[in-house]
Amino acid sequence: MLAVRDLKVRYGAVEAVRGLDLSLARGQLLALLGANGAGKTSTLAAIAGLVPAAGRIEIAGETAGGLPPETLARRGVALVPEGRRLFAGLTVAENLTLGGAVHTPPAERRRRVAAMEERFPVLAERRHQKAGLLSGGEQQMLALARALMAGPRLLLLDEPSLGLAPQMVERVFDIVAGLKAEGLTILLVEQNVPMSLAIADQAVVLANGRAALSGPAAEVAASDHVRRAYLAA
Repeated sequence: MLAVRDLKVRYGAVEAVRGLDLSLARGQLLALLGANGAGKTSTLAAIAGLVPAAGRIEIAGETAGGLPPETLARRGVALVPEGRRLFAGLTVAENLTLGGAVHTPPAERRRRVAAMEERFPVLAERRHQKAGLLSGGEQQMLALARALMAGPRLLLLDEPSLGLAPQMVERVFDIVAGLKAEGLTILLVEQNVPMSLAIADQAVVLANGRAALSGPAAEVAASDHVRRAYLAA
């Protein structure tokens, strides 16, 4: 589903990603791990078309590098950004509707909104409430649902558990694991390394914009580097 070769992302004199290779099979979940500033968010932004990048990006066998975000969205790429970035002044229902606005006719959008409200019952309860007044956990549910409104085949998740209470963190990971079980291909950036590795098929650890370690998630979790740096073992 996703092939990234020799990806480079630069902000002026700063090279955030330095020759990164990634490969993600259809229906799998790849956890992209690393410390703050390692290049994780820049990698997602490049795949989503939000920042200029060098190298080669292919999605489902088609060249995707250099395409604008709206074209990639129509091709099935959806990003849940760090910090959620909802339309705070709009209602839950309006945020959901906008999530599918460029992809589907009105009748299909209404069907998808109903499906999201069924998947996330709290959103049905809050459908007329402004998104900015939701709790952090409710906002994350809305951010996920808004992305799913587009019917993506590749879901990019950037720190979905950031700032959430422990119980809500578990809920978010349960949802992500459920989406993977349904066959959705997922690239996950997340600071919660143990929970990420528990649901991932593959993992890549970034350091200074490069892949310091990669492989099956179970093997990455068992490595001395990851155990010392991230798993307190």
